[in-house]
Amino acid sequence: MRLHKPASISKGAFAFCRYSITIVVWLALIFKIKWLIIMAFLILAASAIAGIKKAPMILLYDKTLGKIFASGHEVLDEDAMRFAHSLGTVLALACLLFLYFFNENIGWMLVLAFAIIKTISAFGFCPASKMYACAMNGGCCMIKK
Repeated sequence: MRLHKPASISKGAFAFCRYSITIVVWLALIFKIKWLIIMAFLILAASAIAGIKKAPMILLYDKTLGKIFASGHEVLDEDAMRFAHSLGTVLALACLLFLYFFNENIGWMLVLAFAIIKTISAFGFCPASKMYACAMNGGCCMIKK
């Protein structure tokens, strides 16, 4: 069993990050704008590399709206969030590869799946974070428990 690596960030910044990337992906899908998927990819990749405390959307909120709207803090598992951002980066990359190099129709279907996953994550049920926690804590198989 692994220890939790806590990271405290503003609740408002965390919500801003989740919702804004989700909106970007849905806008890309609705209006068929490929460069928005590139933007989501870059934000997620930067977040995976920098970590949750220095993620671009977290810093953007803290330096702008966070100065106006005070919110409490939320403690997250830094490693689980890095894993979630990394997985999001891989999903965005898969979308881009299909949109630009393989089959564009399949690419937009992948963007739809990505948008649904991001929506689930935006509402606080981050499947990647939960998957990471299960994997690091010995698995989630109900038969084992």
